Amino acid sequence: MSTPSFPAGGTFLQTFKKSFVDVPIDADNDNAISTSEFLEAAESLTTMFDVLGSMAFSPVKNDMLGNVKKIRERQLAAPAESENLQALVINELKTKKHTATEGLLWLVRGLDFTCIALSQNVAKEAEELSTSFRNAYGSTLKPHHGLLIKPVFSAAMSACPYRKDFYPKLGADSAVVASELRTYLAALEKIVGILKGFQDRKEAKW
Repeated sequence: MSTPSFPAGGTFLQTFKKSFVDVPIDADNDNAISTSEFLEAAESLTTMFDVLGSMAFSPVKNDMLGNVKKIRERQLAAPAESENLQALVINELKTKKHTATEGLLWLVRGLDFTCIALSQNVAKEAEELSTSFRNAYGSTLKPHHGLLIKPVFSAAMSACPYRKDFYPKLGADSAVVASELRTYLAALEKIVGILKGFQDRKEAKW
């Protein structure tokens, strides 16, 4: 799997088409999250799995992209009702369907998993990625996965590269990489928190 190159002095995060830092959140409208920018940011995040470098992460990446596709198809079918994610869910459920709503539920779980794993690894400089990802998997996706899926994801956790090999792929200056990652992950954590809170509400369930 090839990973995007970036200019000297730059970082991998700068290759993202859209960052979660730039996803609009309308604080005056129940923290409504703009659909288009969110989906672009989620797609951009999946390229991080290419940097992890193992084919074992393909199911993780493909699962997230499949859920992005479900949400985008609903957005294209009813654009006026889907400008933000919360409206998209509420309006889809009115039609007695929940394809995109379920897709968003799983996408948020996948984003939560990735966010927790990377945040933990950035914070604990002595911890290997495999440990951070395994811990994050146990608290996010694992409780929702069946017997057939768990071994697939466990294999991905075991296939994580060593941190000494991973972080240089994100940029030459480790301090800049760590700073950018912290800012990025804080923005992602905020969005995941808003969406998890929304998904716990009665109006978001089917």
